Amino acid sequence: MLVPLFDDDTGLLMLAGLGDTGIDCFEVSTSEPFLTQVSHCMTDASTRGIAMVPKLALEVISCEVTRVLQLTDSCIVPISYQVPRKNSGHEFHDDLYPDTVGTTPAMSAEEWWQGGNKQVEKVSVHPGKRPKTAAKQPPGKKELPSGGSKEDQPRGSSTSSSPLSTSSSSAAPSHSPSSTSGLSSGFLPSPSQSGKAIQNLMGTTSKFRHIQGAVMHRDKHITNIRNLNLTTPGECDGFCVNRQRVAVPLAISGGQIAVFERSGPGRQPDTALPTIQNSVNVADFSWDPFDTHRLAVAGDDAKIRVWQVPKGGLKETLTEPKLVLQGHTEKIYSIKFHPLASGVLVSSSYDLTVRLWNLESGEQVKVLTGHQDQVFGIAWSPDGKLLATVCKDGKVRVYDPRNSTAPVQEGPGPEGHRGARVVWVCDGKYLLVSGFDNRSERGLYLFSADSLSSGPIANAALNVAPSTLIPFYDPDTSVVILTGKGDTRVYIYEVVPEDPYFIECSSFNSPEPHKGLAFLPKTECNVRDVEIAVGLMLTKTTIEPVAFRVPRVKKDFFQDDVYPDTVVWWEPTLSASAWLSGSNGQHKKLSLKPKDMTPVSEAPKEAPVRKYLPSSVYLEEKTDEQKKEELLSAMVAKLGNMDDPLPQESYEGVDDEEWDD
Repeated sequence: MLVPLFDDDTGLLMLAGLGDTGIDCFEVSTSEPFLTQVSHCMTDASTRGIAMVPKLALEVISCEVTRVLQLTDSCIVPISYQVPRKNSGHEFHDDLYPDTVGTTPAMSAEEWWQGGNKQVEKVSVHPGKRPKTAAKQPPGKKELPSGGSKEDQPRGSSTSSSPLSTSSSSAAPSHSPSSTSGLSSGFLPSPSQSGKAIQNLMGTTSKFRHIQGAVMHRDKHITNIRNLNLTTPGECDGFCVNRQRVAVPLAISGGQIAVFERSGPGRQPDTALPTIQNSVNVADFSWDPFDTHRLAVAGDDAKIRVWQVPKGGLKETLTEPKLVLQGHTEKIYSIKFHPLASGVLVSSSYDLTVRLWNLESGEQVKVLTGHQDQVFGIAWSPDGKLLATVCKDGKVRVYDPRNSTAPVQEGPGPEGHRGARVVWVCDGKYLLVSGFDNRSERGLYLFSADSLSSGPIANAALNVAPSTLIPFYDPDTSVVILTGKGDTRVYIYEVVPEDPYFIECSSFNSPEPHKGLAFLPKTECNVRDVEIAVGLMLTKTTIEPVAFRVPRVKKDFFQDDVYPDTVVWWEPTLSASAWLSGSNGQHKKLSLKPKDMTPVSEAPKEAPVRKYLPSSVYLEEKTDEQKKEELLSAMVAKLGNMDDPLPQESYEGVDDEEWDD
């Protein structure tokens, strides 16, 4: 719902949507265009309400023409609109401030009931002309030239118990009215503010804030997919991908899975395709990160089947798995491969256990306990030592699975019971959980991995929707991309280990609801187009690649600030037996810089080009004689040198006798 506020003196209309993170400012006119947008002020937290400060409380000496108070979940943030003036802070600009409605009532209630229609008397906002009652200050407060008290003045930021409520200040970046042309389009800080203060007013910004998502060309799409299963459990991503192929569940009896080769995009034939016949409905499935041919599938029958896809893709239907893992007593929720050790798999089930499997021996090796309800999500730490879970019982847990079957840490998680996901962020020092609050609103929760019992250190409310947000985290950029099955919007945030923790970036909207979004290895990104992530989007009948790019000017250079060396996570560092025996490994790293590109940090510095003459040239006073001299010189230059012979002087004339009498 939009909340409007209108200022009669300036003709400014403020609009803020409840739950949104921005306030729009418009100028209202009686002639076309009737409504002109002046600014869009982004705020750090969702708006729960807005109010306008009375005119007599403004800092008029600083050319503040209006101030809006934004109510958030945990604080009230002042947002100021100021006009940039040369003598701002020293002089009162009366052209900005017509007389405003005073605070003295025009009549009593009884007079109004009897038909009275008196108007409230208008007063001046000039500090020296205000009514005494308006300028009176409570004892102990020092009166300022603007008419406000020292304690009433904005302090540059507001404090809040919520890490996300990092304040905007009274001089937030916005646009404001101009005395000459109606509205100005510049940033309006107070002249006394330093560069650091201005940065604080703008809030923390991300180099990825203008990230752009775009669906790639149609010749890279896989189309005409038939009988897609759209009812996979909430714990399943809907489909899974690796750099060579895509596995998609089909709504065909026997839990069949179609496998498409990325090297052969285009329209699929109308005839039946060879599939993997899993025998039972698919609960979750995952490609082995170290073997692009191995697919693990969890079924409704509490078994995990491991399939081996032939080189070159499916040529015939597969009916016999390479390995069947048995141990769970009820339906399995989700499965995840270990990030460093080959052949290590973890699974969670309705039997309230989390189990570790050694694919080398085909045996169960650990049973983790402690969950009191359904396990919504599981995630390995980047170093592969720890395992995090988020549960329907409202708890977030961390396990050291090689040393203990009980959690080593436990803390309060999201209150909602509709689903959740967990992922490790910021070098494995924090846990990011996407879930629901007790009002079924989707949100993000950030936990310190070392102190889960303290609860989330930051949270961000997003919107109300039925599907769980599925996070993809890029450790190179610390950007998290989230969307839910059936959504059209993809949220993008940069996660930082200090306040404000979540920095919102531009979102991506798909033309129709998608059924899933899975991401490819970092090596699939085109660094020449500054792609930081490439995903595959599943729709009802297609698989479409989506690239997320950071707009840059010097694209001829390698953007080394965006592309640090990336981990080679598609190669194992340990065997299953080595990891289970206590060994730890570390991924190698790889530079993404092409040999023919120079890093942008080493690009030659360009000399600044002055587009305009300095203002001193225009402000310099000149005498009348100097002006005449400049005018005469300009005329001579235009006409040419007067000493040179004229062109017609070289023409030959005619003899006198040739003239007719």
